[in-house]
Amino acid sequence: MIHLIVGNTGSGKTTFSKNLKDKVKGVIFSVDKWNNTLFIPDKKETDGLDWFLERIERSETLILDLIKQLENAQVDSILDLGLSKYTHREKFRSFAKDNSFEIKIHFLDISKETRRNRVLERNMAKGETYEFDVTKENFEFMENWFEKPTEKELENGIIINE
Repeated sequence: MIHLIVGNTGSGKTTFSKNLKDKVKGVIFSVDKWNNTLFIPDKKETDGLDWFLERIERSETLILDLIKQLENAQVDSILDLGLSKYTHREKFRSFAKDNSFEIKIHFLDISKETRRNRVLERNMAKGETYEFDVTKENFEFMENWFEKPTEKELENGIIINE
């Protein structure tokens, strides 16, 4: 099973993923951890969104291969990859369909106020789910970047509210 963990910044995707991992035999793929480990140390001030998106795309090529291996081993894949855009989620739905893999969306539908407070707390505490500071500007950018899943996407999915 492929689990798509969807929610805007600060919705609790990483925490939810860790809790889900305890319930299913699964492996978490976290975009924040991959970015922080593989890319952020090399990022220049002039590198923007396109720079990140290219690296995420390359990472996902490897992730797709690993998902196939995990499916063959009957291990779930938990994708904490942001999945902010419909087309990004569709990429994984198409992959699952093409490979006859089960897929389930988990949408964390959390208010902006709660998410903002979580981000501020995470930035200060630098606890278990902290990978890097989310600035006020980055938070606001994501408010406009994120596309809420459609009703069709959420069919047979799980919606988590506050």
